[in-house]
Amino acid sequence: MLIRDAEIHGQGTADLRLEGRLVTAIGTLQPRAGEPVILARGGALLPGLHDHHLHLAALAVREASVFCGPPQVSDRDALIGALSQSGEGWLRATGFCESILGGTLPDARMLDTIVPSRPLRMQHRTGRMWFLNSLALSELLDRGPAPPGLERENGHFTGRLFDEDRWLQQTLGSTPPDFAATSSRLAASGITGITDLSPRNDPAMARHFAAQRTGGALKQSVVLGGALSLASAQQQDGWRLGPAKLHLHESALPDFEQTSAWITQAHDQGRGVAVHCVTEVEMVFTLALLEAAGSLDGDRIEHASVVSPELAAHLADLNLKACVQPQFVAGHGDRYLAEVETRHHPDLYRLRSLQDAGICLAGGSDAPYGSTDPWAGMRAAVQRRTAAGVPFTPEEALTPEQALALYLSDPLDLSRQRRIAVGEQADLCLLDRTWQEARGRLDSGDVRMTIASGRVVHQRIDQTPGQRLASAETAAA
Repeated sequence: MLIRDAEIHGQGTADLRLEGRLVTAIGTLQPRAGEPVILARGGALLPGLHDHHLHLAALAVREASVFCGPPQVSDRDALIGALSQSGEGWLRATGFCESILGGTLPDARMLDTIVPSRPLRMQHRTGRMWFLNSLALSELLDRGPAPPGLERENGHFTGRLFDEDRWLQQTLGSTPPDFAATSSRLAASGITGITDLSPRNDPAMARHFAAQRTGGALKQSVVLGGALSLASAQQQDGWRLGPAKLHLHESALPDFEQTSAWITQAHDQGRGVAVHCVTEVEMVFTLALLEAAGSLDGDRIEHASVVSPELAAHLADLNLKACVQPQFVAGHGDRYLAEVETRHHPDLYRLRSLQDAGICLAGGSDAPYGSTDPWAGMRAAVQRRTAAGVPFTPEEALTPEQALALYLSDPLDLSRQRRIAVGEQADLCLLDRTWQEARGRLDSGDVRMTIASGRVVHQRIDQTPGQRLASAETAAA
């Protein structure tokens, strides 16, 4: 395939040829007989974007579920409307926030008044809690004994289920979802690679990812993080072994010595650790762990939600990287400003100051808990405004080029920026305009074509068949 007259990222205007999975030539090139030709017309040609932190299976399942959280669902009446779905069998809902019910976490009896005639499981927006109505409780408990995370009050189950996803999946006999539709939507934003950091990823899930890649449903290349057991999985085409995932919860921190030993095991596998840190306490605990166990070049902090200047300096001293979610400021910034202690406001979701401290940053969505659109993440990094338009530590803003760079990092070496060069994998994102025009918009609608591993996985259709035929004839001339 030949791409003609493209503004190649960091190089200027040129033609580019790709063969198989690789870029094989860049310069002034002539079409070969029968070679497909794409006329870029000066559009920016970028390395394919990489989402450095998401949960693909949860995202695919969510997209097949009823969404019942803000801003679409903001009160009880809207919740009732969202859950008024016709049909039989299980109803799965996601995104619930207690603000919808005035700060109340629903129990089975409350949910029975909303969904009385079919089993309902509704997930909290954090992903850590499920709410079950009485029909759901009855069906689950008929299949097996109650797990420790199923809450009891006065000897009765409330329908609130905490941190028991594995039990829920096993009891329901759930199988991993098909990734095709979700993968196509990611490709439409220019995403050619993902890092899945679900802590329960194990060899069985690795086999599912491999099968989805082999069958063509999953178009992106994959770095798979998760459990220590992943290191024993056969690394088939389409996925590479990523960091071991440690998901901390401030309210129930794990045993320090055991967790330090777990980090040592990960390092002995040649893997860094990716540690979920959304509070100051979790960050302090993580830094103490890595001081005790020793840090490895691939160790990284996920989210880095609250980082004081002192903690930033400590991160840099340990050579830790950070995967950030800039779009959380735009999506949740108003709530953060209202609910987080004022003293922490300057430390929330830092960007520029972390870079200035020498910390390498990469961008991720945390989907399904955040938007999958990397361009929305870039805009948020540049604008630093809440949904209501309130400035949110604007001194932490990045330039458009720095924001783009968050999604161009090598997923196995966040300190390295991927580039378009002869011999590199043909993961490409073609825009319909120059970078100078695109940098002021940072809009996924500008993505004209996405090429992953040398294959066109997304092509925006905005021409009539006659116009496309004319373009092809011009290319062949």
